[in-house]
Amino acid sequence: MKIKRFIGRDMRDALNQVKHELGGEAVIMSNKKVADGIEIVAAYDQPVAQNETPSASKVASQYAKTASTTMPQQQTAQRQAPANKKVPSLSEIIGDSGPDSLRELLEKQGSATNNAAKPKQHSVPHTTNSATSNATSPINTAQDKDAIADIKHELNELRNVLQFQVSGLLKQDKHRAHPLQSYLASRLEGMGISTGIAEDVVSYTPEESDERQAWLFLLKLMANRIQTTGNAILEQRGAVALVGPTGTGKTTTIAKLAARAAQRYGADQVALVTIDSYRIAAYEQLATYGKIIGCSVKKAQNAEKLSDILFQLRNKRLVLIDTAGFGQRDSRLIKQLDTLNQHSCATIKKYVIMQANAQHKVMEHTINAYKSTELHGCILTKLDECYSLGEAISVAVEHNLAISYVTDGQRVPEDIKVADAKYLISAAAKLYKKYGLRHTGVEHSNTSALAV
Repeated sequence: MKIKRFIGRDMRDALNQVKHELGGEAVIMSNKKVADGIEIVAAYDQPVAQNETPSASKVASQYAKTASTTMPQQQTAQRQAPANKKVPSLSEIIGDSGPDSLRELLEKQGSATNNAAKPKQHSVPHTTNSATSNATSPINTAQDKDAIADIKHELNELRNVLQFQVSGLLKQDKHRAHPLQSYLASRLEGMGISTGIAEDVVSYTPEESDERQAWLFLLKLMANRIQTTGNAILEQRGAVALVGPTGTGKTTTIAKLAARAAQRYGADQVALVTIDSYRIAAYEQLATYGKIIGCSVKKAQNAEKLSDILFQLRNKRLVLIDTAGFGQRDSRLIKQLDTLNQHSCATIKKYVIMQANAQHKVMEHTINAYKSTELHGCILTKLDECYSLGEAISVAVEHNLAISYVTDGQRVPEDIKVADAKYLISAAAKLYKKYGLRHTGVEHSNTSALAV
């Protein structure tokens, strides 16, 4: 095998020289730019006469040997062709005019040689391809699903961030347009009033009023939204059940109401019934209160027993029923409500007990837990332990629930009052002024000492 160098003005001129001197079956080894133009190194097996061309098998074998020394092993194996396969000649690739660049020539010659060396499609078993595709498809599908899930998660995060930013911009625009209303709404929210109620109430603020007048107007408007029942439990006859979560003060509240009723109508007109069979000494505690007050105390294990007891006490003016305290997600709560609903001789009025110092969501879920039964009102307890009263007021307003009584201590029967809307709003405003405002808080108690 011999190698010869050709130099032409351009690629076409150099290729024409190779074709004219060595024939169309010469093998191009390399090309590069030189000062005079393009230099091409071509290889041929033996000197070729003008009317003689080397055989295809010899050119193929020489081309395979040369490619193995200049190309990676993988490309050499792909370009080696069987002896009985015809290797495309240079003239067949470039034609009469030749390509514009050597890269196109090499790509065409390599692809043609690979096609000649490649086995036919029908020679490869179809089962191998299907098995390979079946083996790789689940992996690719799982990876695609994971990628799509990641993209969805990122898009959701971006959407949340954009919504937060847009809402902040809207709030800023609203604050600029109505600074007084925004300030008053922030004060109501500081009292514990929910954002929806605060924005709704503030929208009715007169534009010509100053800050103090507008604040007093809002407090009166909030008081008008609070519903109360008055002293309905003591003034009306019948059976009353107090329901609510554990620890809200149901038993103590029943004792206070029973003592007030005994003072007004006499102890013989009042009776206490407990259906709490879960808490230890529940009946004994209620029996102790009944002994002090002087009224009868009964215990009902189930709905039938409760119905019988209510029939026996049908001549009493007021029958107060103490229930067991269950959490909002406790399945036993439904069973207890069924016990109260499955009666035959009396209509039981139900009042829910809520701690005034509880969180807004806790009170909201408490009311939702008793939505299967009709509530005639609510009683707010532990006002003496809360630092904000707006949450309880907001929940009562949002659920259209009337407030009957409020309790603010453990004394029986002194620490219970009939609910009054003006009193509740006034108490909420005082708590906000005492604990909610920054200049009345105790978060920087050592500021003066540090300044000195």
